[in-house]
Amino acid sequence: MNNKTPEELAHSSSMHKFDAVTDGLAERIFDFARQRIREDPVPLSKSASAEDLLAAAGPTVTEAGLGGLEAMRIFEEILEPHCLASDYTKYLSFVPAAPTEAAVLFDMVVGACSIYGGSWIEGAGAVHAENEALAWLIGLAGLPETAGGVFVPGGTVGNLSAMVGARGHAKAKIGERPQRWAFLAPSSAHSSVASACMIMDAEMIPVQVDDDFRMTGAAVAAALDEHGDRIAGVVATAGTTNLGRIDHLRDIGEVCRARNVWLHVDGAYGAAGLAAPSIHDLFDGIELADSIIIDPHKWLFAPFDCCALLWREPGHARAVHAQKADYLTFLDVYGDWNPSDFAIHLTRRVRGLPLWFSLAMHGTEAYAGAIETTLDLAAAATRRIRESEHLELVVEPSLSVVTFRRIGWDAAQYQAWSVAMMQDESAFVVPSRHLGEPVYRFCFVNPRTTTIEIDEIIDALR
Repeated sequence: MNNKTPEELAHSSSMHKFDAVTDGLAERIFDFARQRIREDPVPLSKSASAEDLLAAAGPTVTEAGLGGLEAMRIFEEILEPHCLASDYTKYLSFVPAAPTEAAVLFDMVVGACSIYGGSWIEGAGAVHAENEALAWLIGLAGLPETAGGVFVPGGTVGNLSAMVGARGHAKAKIGERPQRWAFLAPSSAHSSVASACMIMDAEMIPVQVDDDFRMTGAAVAAALDEHGDRIAGVVATAGTTNLGRIDHLRDIGEVCRARNVWLHVDGAYGAAGLAAPSIHDLFDGIELADSIIIDPHKWLFAPFDCCALLWREPGHARAVHAQKADYLTFLDVYGDWNPSDFAIHLTRRVRGLPLWFSLAMHGTEAYAGAIETTLDLAAAATRRIRESEHLELVVEPSLSVVTFRRIGWDAAQYQAWSVAMMQDESAFVVPSRHLGEPVYRFCFVNPRTTTIEIDEIIDALR
């Protein structure tokens, strides 16, 4: 029985009314967003412990509620300043983000419109726009016009969905399943590939890379000879996280085609380079893939989270991913392109719209130019490292990742320098490891980064 008074019921329903209070809150939020987008330079900010944040903010989820303005004050003054800004120009660790102002602004529109992006009938206009952006990527990769795709939250979900598609294809091919499926992937594969195998209860069989840290077609052929029908698919990489290396895609693709084995290309970071004329040829053979992922939130200037999962034959994806339920049958009457059919999801945000809007606003030539700028930054950093006496290049860069050593330092010194730079809000460059030894890596995806900032970091490493 509901014991609330009419006044209390009216108060609870006010959560969904746009009144004068909400209008004031909207202005506060819009002002904050406008100011954040305008910030130049963007500060790095500092992290904080849970204890410190609780002490500063106090309990924020309460029975009575804090009110919108107070909740926003806490976010502005306490919470957001303790989140590292991945679009900070000297944030060069991991793979940062550098969304365009247009993409960030339109991300607010996506939230405001409350669009369900899983079915065509419910989100036709938004899905159409997403498909335009996907078609651009499909064209860059050289896949057939009949290819299709979907935007998913990130590369981990993209890889997992693609590998489920590969497993379905393998099962249909051999008519049964082995005791345990397996996937071939280079020893340099992203950690999400091993994670996907664990989720699928499959084995990941690492394939040794060559002297340039790239998986070869010959190595894949040898592994297929050894493991036979256990192999559900081959996962190649187009831009390894640590070194930016691209596997020998054509040789691998030809081996997979000849043996009717699924080829998935993890291009989460690197395959955005397809848009840059100067390096497009490095991806020769990617058009042979059965599935590809590219994360626009990495090197295509979109906000988190956004991964494009591309399928050569979308029917293979639908066969393993489409969910069946009585209440869903209505959706299939209105068009056959329901994005929920093409990955591991049902409910989905139309997360490809900010990319679409930015592409539509700026044009693809501007995207190519911005990527070329980041490649120029990587080339400049490479020259500076070569010219220095205290640093040593690990490998010749092929994309926008530059990996190098600080001569004479041990792991503890690498760590201490990184922590000090982060605490000073001077740069965010953290150690990685290569062949068991500590290294640093710059990953350039922000065209606003300058050569002066590169020099500042290199000088600080003395």
